[in-house]
This record gives sequence, structure tokens and C-alpha cells, in this order.
Amino acid sequence: MSVYTTTITGDKTLFPVLLSNGNCVESGDLEGGRHYVKYVDPWKKPSYLFAVVAGQLVSLDDEFVTCSGKTVTLRVWVRDGDLHKCGHAMAALKNAMKWDEDQYAREYDLDIFQILCVNDFNMGAMENKSLNVFNSKYVLASPETATDSDYNGISGVIAHEYFHNYSGNRVTCRSWFELTLKEGLTVFRDQCSAAEGPGAWTPPVVKRISDVTRLRSSQFPQDAGPMAHPIRPESYVEINNFYTATVYEKGACVVRMARTLLGKEGFRRGAELYFERHDGQAVTCDDWMKALVDANPHGPDMSQFMLWYSQAGTPTLTVGTTYDTSAGTLTLNVEQTVPATPGQPTKEPMHIPLAVGLIGPDGSAVPVDVEGTPAADTVVLSVRKHKESFVLRGVPDGTVPSLLRDFSAPVKLVREGGVDRLTTAFLMANDTDDFNRWEAAQTLGMDVILEYVSAREADASASFAPLSDGVIEAFRKTLRDERTDPSLRARVMVLPDEGYVAEQVTVADPLLIHEARDSVKKQLATALRADLEAVAAASAAATAGEYKIDPVSQGARALKNVCLQYLAALGESATLDKCLDTVRNGSNMTDVLAALGVLSNSPDCPQREAALSEFYSKWKDDYLVMVSWLRIQAMASRPTTLSAVKALMKHEAFDINNPNNVYAVVGGFAMANPVGFHSPPNGEAYVWLADVVLQLDKKNPQVAARMVSAFTRWRKYDATRQGVMKAQLERMRGTKGLSNDVFEICDKSVAA
Repeated sequence: MSVYTTTITGDKTLFPVLLSNGNCVESGDLEGGRHYVKYVDPWKKPSYLFAVVAGQLVSLDDEFVTCSGKTVTLRVWVRDGDLHKCGHAMAALKNAMKWDEDQYAREYDLDIFQILCVNDFNMGAMENKSLNVFNSKYVLASPETATDSDYNGISGVIAHEYFHNYSGNRVTCRSWFELTLKEGLTVFRDQCSAAEGPGAWTPPVVKRISDVTRLRSSQFPQDAGPMAHPIRPESYVEINNFYTATVYEKGACVVRMARTLLGKEGFRRGAELYFERHDGQAVTCDDWMKALVDANPHGPDMSQFMLWYSQAGTPTLTVGTTYDTSAGTLTLNVEQTVPATPGQPTKEPMHIPLAVGLIGPDGSAVPVDVEGTPAADTVVLSVRKHKESFVLRGVPDGTVPSLLRDFSAPVKLVREGGVDRLTTAFLMANDTDDFNRWEAAQTLGMDVILEYVSAREADASASFAPLSDGVIEAFRKTLRDERTDPSLRARVMVLPDEGYVAEQVTVADPLLIHEARDSVKKQLATALRADLEAVAAASAAATAGEYKIDPVSQGARALKNVCLQYLAALGESATLDKCLDTVRNGSNMTDVLAALGVLSNSPDCPQREAALSEFYSKWKDDYLVMVSWLRIQAMASRPTTLSAVKALMKHEAFDINNPNNVYAVVGGFAMANPVGFHSPPNGEAYVWLADVVLQLDKKNPQVAARMVSAFTRWRKYDATRQGVMKAQLERMRGTKGLSNDVFEICDKSVAA
């Protein structure tokens, strides 16, 4: 780590803006139409945080007054013409600065903080000291061009990169093996800021649901596949391949578990000690954990907890219950298993915080009373052994346990004896932990979908059984429950993702899973039609007028658009006409893209073609909107989407040299469209993807390697699909001149 003084010179016409890390201490003109600037960064940093910028840029300027009264200049640099889209990014930056002061006592340490926005960038952003470099997707927004999700993404990534100023910059990693030290901690910090900080855009539980959904869709499959690795890997061929969901998302879960075990105050003491003890140092995950332990001398023993840093794989907790009527006790019998992963055939039991609550027969909370812990509505049990039991006292007969509350650990939860739909529906309606209300809905939906899949696998001609009244009423009750936040109701109504369903079966048939899920959706839409129409109308009324990004407005839009998706599943022209009208006349991009997505997923119809064509004509000059237009078409759940994707890659809106375009079209199709990617029976899409990867590898190996991840779970499918996928992995692996980025993923995938 070094202190940097940087002098930059350049042609004043070609490069009027010259930027680097630290404070600008000197600037002036030189002979020959040139000029110079001198920056001094007084804080030691590793070389990867060094940055130099030169170009024709304009800036949005503001300032922030720190907790000690120091005024900090803030600048967001963009191309001329984009200045009006920077306001939300600036507000998000100021919110992040305030949050870091309030929650971690971290005051900004320089006189200026700057953000640079560029279109062509592999990553979302980079935390270069005091001069963050951002993909334009995470800076630019206006109601006409950005969705609620875009606004939220900007807030989250701005916060993440700013928080790196301490968790990553002032205290950095001793080696790349320690990457989760800065990334897991910083992801956790940005998650908390988004849920609880100034400018929070959604209720905390909805943010938690979003984070867990992402973990399950991206990290759980990684933990179950050939690229499984601990959050602190032991080896790598190419470090770029380890900027993974495991290092980031699971790493954040490990930090969250540490806070759960130590308590919020204990965790804060430990974090502050860490920042103070190791300021200006390159350290390890062990140093982080030692600071937490040293700050909490009377806290729990965290030695076994360190296995989360060294063992790969997603643990499974199987929980059974035994009720003693005479004693009024409920015993939880817990068994944990940690699966074998590449290079780690046997595992030790983990230290797993299991948050537990109790719901009485009348739907009210029952205090959890377990020996050694004060009674409370939620108690955290430390599961440390392969098998152990916990006795809960004073439990009325008929009480239902609420397990893994707020997703207290990144594990799979299995209830002994399988899913009881009546009990699950009861929790969906009454659980006092809102995360577990959503989880109950996911469990209920998953159980029905898997039942349909099993029935069709046993008998290819079998019809799907009608949904039971109990399942329908469970969803109806949530949909119409006005006491529940609209954003949570919207989340509860969304059925489990097809990719997550595929992870629950031994051999996945993506087309059958889609058909089963679609059947559940259509049956719910038919049964709840009047309810869906009423809720959609009420939500539309609540969001009429000026566009706002506050939590209430976002929740209402989310609920309205979920209702729209259900109603569109009925395939009626009136709904498609309404969607087309929204595409043409919608007042905000959230609603417009929701309607366009519905039409893009619909069978061929005049409304679909008109919407896609007119949308392009209107927005073809807006780069980020075009990225959305490309992605929506690539993700269309239609068996003919491969042909559409090939055409999109020849479209003037697509540039294979632009990472965002590749992520939208190639990534959107191969990794987020099971129907499209797996539909061609001859594996044509697999061959196409391998061809694209080899083309990309010559231009941008990092982006190419990301696309290969669509093949890593090739053993999950039937023999025919396996054969074609494996052949493509072997073809790519054997290509002369292949990058280490792509080679490592292909090689590990084939060997698994």
C-alpha cells in the first residue's frame, strides 16, 4: 500500500477534464494548448484502486457536510446530454455518506468525492479511491427512462462503492483469496443501508426477500455445481472468475450471521474496532473475525463459525417436531448435513444460527422459552452438531413453529414429513415474521409445481390436477389483505422462479417445469380474476399522477403489475390491448416495461409486434432503454426465441463490444430464459452459445467467462442435453488460444 501523488497533462481541447484519486492541489495551463492537474491522495492504498480519467465530460456538483462539519465537494461526471439523469445518483451518494457516519462512525476522509459514468464497463462499478468508475446503468435515471428497479439498483451500487472507502480501501485484502473480506462485508453494508438507511426505497422485509431470491437463484446452484468454492477460496486459475455470488452474496450472509450471533451492538463494536485497528493495512478474514471476538469478550464462541469461510456447499437443516401434551413442551429435532463439493468430500458440522418463533392456534405470537435464553417472540438457536434437539417450554397445543426467520442462515430448510399444505397456508396468513409469510407462499407454490412435474414424469399424458380451494384461498387472502404492505403482497404473489424449481429435482426438464408453473399461474388467475382486477384498479389509482419512487408508490406499482401478469396469463385480447396502450402512453418506464414484458412473452399477436416496433422507434436513441428492449426480447419464454436472439445480434441496437448489450441478449437468453435456451431439441442453442463465447473470448474474456456459467450445471439435465452441453464445453476447452477465464470454467465443469 502506498501514498500517491499524480500529475496528469493533456490537450486542453481533447481532454478538458483530468481526474485522479485524492484532492486536487494544483492545476494550470501549459504551452501548446495543454494543461495539467496535480492530485494528492494522503491515504495509503493498493495499486488496484489507482485511477486516471481524461475526456470531454460535464459534472453535476453538490456538497456534503460531514459529522465534524467538514464540507466535501461531490461531483458526478457524465457525457454532455446526460446531466439531467444524475440527480438520483447524487442523492444516493449523500444518503450513503450519512449512513456510514450513523451506523459505523465512518466520516469521509477527503475534500472531494467523484463518480465517473461510462457505457462500456464489464462490472457494475469500481471503488477506485475517491474516484469511483461506474457503468452508466448504475448512475443515469429519469422517470421516463428508468424503472423502479433501476432506481433501486443505482441506490444500492452507489452505496456499495462508497462503503468500500473503508471496507476495502482504508482496510484492504492481503491477497485475492481474501476477496470476501471486502466484498462480503460491503454487500452486507449496502443491503442494510437499502433496507434501513436514509432514502430506503422498500420495506426491510422486501429488500431481504430480494436478496434471498438472488442468493437462491445464483449462489445456491453455484454451491451445488462444479464451480463450488468456499467464500474464501483456496486456489484459482483466474481471479476474475471468483467475483462470484459465493464470495459476494454468501459472503454477505456470513457477515449477517455474525451480527445475528453477536447482536447489533456487539457487531458494531467489532466493526469499529476492525476499522480502527487495521486502518491502512492489508489484512485477512481472520483479522476481521478476531476484531469481532475481541470486541465481545463475553460473546459466543465463534471458532466453529469460521468453517463458513473454508467449507463450500449449502447446508441442509432437517427439522422434526415432537409435542408433549402433559409437559406443554415442543421439541425441535434438528439434523444438519453439508454436501460434498469438488475437493471437499467430507465436511464438519457448521455453526448455524436458527431463528425460531411460535405461532399459536389463534394466529398470535407465542413467546419462545428455551433453557439458557430469555423468552422472546424470536429466539436464535445455535445449531452446532450433526444432530441435536431443543426443548421449547410453555407451548400451547396446536402451536406451529416458524423456522429460519428472516432467513437467519444460507441453508436449505426441510421439514420432516414433507410439506403440510394446511400448516403452510396457516403460516402464510398468520406468521408474525413477514419473511416467513413470503417463504410459506414459496413453499406452497413449489409443492404444487413439483407435484405437477412428478405426475407428468410418471405419466406423460397426465393432466394437472386442479388447485385445491385451500391453496387458492391462501393466495386470495394475501392478495386482498390491505393491512399488508403492497410490495410484500406483490412478492408473495410471485411463484417460485423456474430455475429455483429446477434445483429441487434430480433431473430437470425445463420445459415441463415451465408448463407446470404456468398451469398454476393460469389457475390462480382464473380463480382470482375479480380480486386481481380490483386490486390492480386500486393500485393504479394509488399511483396516478406524478411519478414517485417512495416505498408506497413502488409497492403499489409492483402489486399492480403482478396483477397484470396474472391477468395476461388468461390470454385475452382486452388485456393485451391494455398493455399496448400502456407501452404507448404510460407515464413511467416501470409500467411501460412491465406491459412490454407481458406482450413480449405472449404468443404472436398484433399487439406484440406493434409494441416492440413502436417502443424501438420512440427510444432508439437512448442507450440504456435500448438495453432493456434487447433484454426483454431475449428473455421471452417462447420456443422460437433463439431465432429472435440471432436477429437481435444483427440489429443496429446491438454491439457485441458493449458488455451491457451482451449481458442483455446473450446472458438474458442463456441464463434467464429456460424455455428459450432449452427448447431446440437438437441442442442448437447450446452450440450457438459456445460459438458466441469463443467469439467474445477474443474480445473480452471476462464477459465470455460469465456466459459459460450457463453450462456449469449440465449434469442437471437429461442424457441428450448433457451430451450436447458437455461436447460444447470440451470444444471450448480445446480451442487454441483460449483465455484462462473461459478455460477454468470449462475445465472444472467437464471434470465435475
